[in-house]
Amino acid sequence: MEPSTAAPHRIDPAGGCPHAANARLLARGTAARVLLPGEIEGAVVLGHEDLKEFLAHPDVAKDARHFTALQEGRIPVGWPLATFATVRGMTTADGDDHRRLRSLVSRAFTVRRVEELRPRIEELTDSLLDGLAAAAAADGGAADLRRHFALPLPMGVISELLGVDAELRDRLHHLTSQVVATDISPEDAVAANRELVEVLAAVAAAKAEHPGDDLTSALIAARDEDGDRLRHDELIGTLILMIIAGHETTLNLVTNAVRALCAHRDQLALVRQGRASWDDVVEETLRFDAPVSYFPFRYPVRDLTVGTTLIPRGTPVLAGYSAAGRDRAAHGPDADRFDVTRPRRPDAVRTLSLGHGPHYCLGAPLARLEAGIALGRLFTRFPDLRLAVAEEHLTRPASFVGNSVRVLPVRLAA
Repeated sequence: MEPSTAAPHRIDPAGGCPHAANARLLARGTAARVLLPGEIEGAVVLGHEDLKEFLAHPDVAKDARHFTALQEGRIPVGWPLATFATVRGMTTADGDDHRRLRSLVSRAFTVRRVEELRPRIEELTDSLLDGLAAAAAADGGAADLRRHFALPLPMGVISELLGVDAELRDRLHHLTSQVVATDISPEDAVAANRELVEVLAAVAAAKAEHPGDDLTSALIAARDEDGDRLRHDELIGTLILMIIAGHETTLNLVTNAVRALCAHRDQLALVRQGRASWDDVVEETLRFDAPVSYFPFRYPVRDLTVGTTLIPRGTPVLAGYSAAGRDRAAHGPDADRFDVTRPRRPDAVRTLSLGHGPHYCLGAPLARLEAGIALGRLFTRFPDLRLAVAEEHLTRPASFVGNSVRVLPVRLAA
């Protein structure tokens, strides 16, 4: 086990596959001290049980007023992770503020509301599959599944929910990709954040002038009914959160599931034989290859010991979702194996990849629905779908927050 005095692990800002480093760290303990970009001292919680407890711990906060280095002025302008700390919204609020902000959005993500989206998701999926087939036919039988399918599906759904025009979606994806990048220059980080705020402020202004049947208009109406309920910075912060979480997670989830099924044709066969469902594929992908690897930030409000690692008060802590998913102490000695028939844990918490506790992802039911529909219709229409390049040749985004690949070239026919 790792003593609390062990040298901190330097997280590579360029990202890359997290699983080898996670295994080394987990062999030493369920939490670790880390160095974040800019030599900022932080920590990561890696073990499933300890992460589950940490995510719901009463002495762990989300508000950056508890972030010691930030409050002491040691975080430079353009720090690549600054948005995760400073954006105003649900992900950086505690207590009554968090409940207030979450309640304004939660009505759009009830099980009933999400299920009502099923016909539209199915319609959009089928249309995108037509586009994927056309792209492959135009390029010798291969096409980028992320660009033509895994990205526009969740981006289309969340944009329609928010009332964002179609012509803005590619730009918003580009900007949010820069916001979550951890290997980016300060100048580019500042520029991306500024433009993202400007774009979403323009969306909000347009909705204020011409309200529609969308969530942005509903949030503005709630703010206008009671000025104390939602400030302008909270409105923009909420839109930023929903654009990022509303498409990046599902984009990576679908991409990682396709990669896993192409590498494990026996598991795909189990689904086709009815011995497992597409929901099982989604759950196992969330565990096996979490769409978010290290999610920033939480801050202990007092010194906490996690496992054998002391995490001082005010330390920025990452939630190590990709590590927890392969924690052998929680998932057994075969935790590194992709198995869609894996039995559910007795505590019913098979994966923490969409969070736990008060900040559990509001969009989790939507992400699961989108991914299940997408995968089922994709492999039904293209049963011989395969990767067009070897897994080792797939490149990773310049971020240790998200966990996936930049492009996913596939061949739709054998």
